[in-house]
Amino acid sequence: MREFEVSGKKFNDSTTPFLIAEIGHNHQGNLDTAISLIRAAAESGASAVKLQKRDNRNLFTRKGFEAPYESENAFGSTYGEHREALEFGKDEYKVCIEESRRLGIDFFATAFDFTSADFLMELDVSAFKIASGDLKTTQLISYVAKMGKPIILSTGGGEMEDIVRAVDAATSVNSNVAVLQCTAGYPPSFDELNLRVIETLRKEFTDVTVGYSGHDSGIAMALVAYVLGARVIEKHFTLNRAMKGTDHAFSLEPQGMAKLSRDLQRCHLAMGDGIKRPYDSEKGPLVKMGKSVYFASDFNDGHVLGVGDLALKSPALGLPPYLLDQLIGKALVRNVSKDELVSWTDLN
Repeated sequence: MREFEVSGKKFNDSTTPFLIAEIGHNHQGNLDTAISLIRAAAESGASAVKLQKRDNRNLFTRKGFEAPYESENAFGSTYGEHREALEFGKDEYKVCIEESRRLGIDFFATAFDFTSADFLMELDVSAFKIASGDLKTTQLISYVAKMGKPIILSTGGGEMEDIVRAVDAATSVNSNVAVLQCTAGYPPSFDELNLRVIETLRKEFTDVTVGYSGHDSGIAMALVAYVLGARVIEKHFTLNRAMKGTDHAFSLEPQGMAKLSRDLQRCHLAMGDGIKRPYDSEKGPLVKMGKSVYFASDFNDGHVLGVGDLALKSPALGLPPYLLDQLIGKALVRNVSKDELVSWTDLN
């Protein structure tokens, strides 16, 4: 049975999903904002919060690090200054982890490089995420997988051969793996989400948990993903979608995350077990709306019932309509009145 386990909690086809509030760098490099996001995520019903960790000076080329950055969302004059302004160090991470544990919500991060993976492992995070940009970086995937923590792979921009390669790299040393359908647009158009890939991944990887990392706006597509079999669901999270930064506009605010968490719980219950059965809530309405067999006129004892002697009327308090043909030709054993329910005891 495919199953993903985090901090002793197991997620499989019979459970609600592992719901990740992806904070990323929506904290804007401010620890107080990060703590507010963690608290809001916990109150909203998320299973976990996630940040992103980069060793920026070694991750980017010198040219890329020093490149001018003139975006309206910039937190520095160069791309390196921008990235460093958003980066948390060990002290900030420890505070975030402590607060997450206090609130009973899992905390982990995306490791963008080997140094960051070591950094996160030293802090004993609950899991690791590999970003879509590293789907082809099998060296990093294998390195993180060997740490023995749950590992989540995003697949944005990849083809099946890339996903197979990445999953093989992870599962060869770690069975606790989830692979997420993702479109790495920020945001993508709805016709780029291709949610049926979730079904494709489930068929391809029968022992691996499949999920969905959604950069789309709103909560509806995450619910569709759950119905299709996603049991790890990640949505970007913010306090205010008008805040400065690329991700805020398509992130969920606390109210949206709370609604998603609520609706995923409802969806889990509503899926049922596939066995058709009547429910107690249906009894009253179906008596009111349904039909039974009634006498169409007054008849005397001994009368033999013909086609026109019986009527199908509401409420449904007696014999069901599908038995009508079996009543034709039967003789009455008592006098009956119009609109009386027909009973087997009335017949010879």
